[in-house]
Amino acid sequence: MEVKLEKSFPIAAPAAAAWRLLSDIKSMAECMPGAQITEQVDATHYNGQVNVKLGPASAAFKGTLELQSVDAAKREIHILGKGTDAKGGSAASMDLRAAIRDAGDGRCELAGTSTVTVSGKLASFAGRMMAQVSDQILQQFGANFAQRAQALADGAGAAPAAGMAAPPRELNAFALLWGVIVAFIKGLFGRKNPTAR
Repeated sequence: MEVKLEKSFPIAAPAAAAWRLLSDIKSMAECMPGAQITEQVDATHYNGQVNVKLGPASAAFKGTLELQSVDAAKREIHILGKGTDAKGGSAASMDLRAAIRDAGDGRCELAGTSTVTVSGKLASFAGRMMAQVSDQILQQFGANFAQRAQALADGAGAAPAAGMAAPPRELNAFALLWGVIVAFIKGLFGRKNPTAR
């Protein structure tokens, strides 16, 4: 199954602060529930994992992420990612292009387009719900990204904004598909020790 996604989010922070977050793969990964970079292999390659909970069962999608290009002048990034669930026989890949656009008055916009291909049980599970699931989970990511970009603009570094809840350790059943997708969107993937606090 192949799906093309296109989204944009308004950010109440300057474009420079949002770009700092978008171009920092590890920090960007923290915006997505259930996913995080586990290892930086070199300047353009990362390993990671997305933890998923399906009722009483759990799954871990392991994958890799490759930075195809980073254009600081245009504030654009191009990422290729892929991942598999060894136990469940599902796989996913993504070709993502994301950019920060200046909106004036100290604000900006995060815009992205991606082509996602899924196979195995993941594709069967997603079915017609893919668009709805994607929208719901992507909204979480967008909100977290906006808060972290604002924290950067306010001088709080890459730390979450005050009062911001930590992302969940696992994705729930209907967040499964988008968890894998956004894992790629963030250049993230994985929590090496999902039980760590």
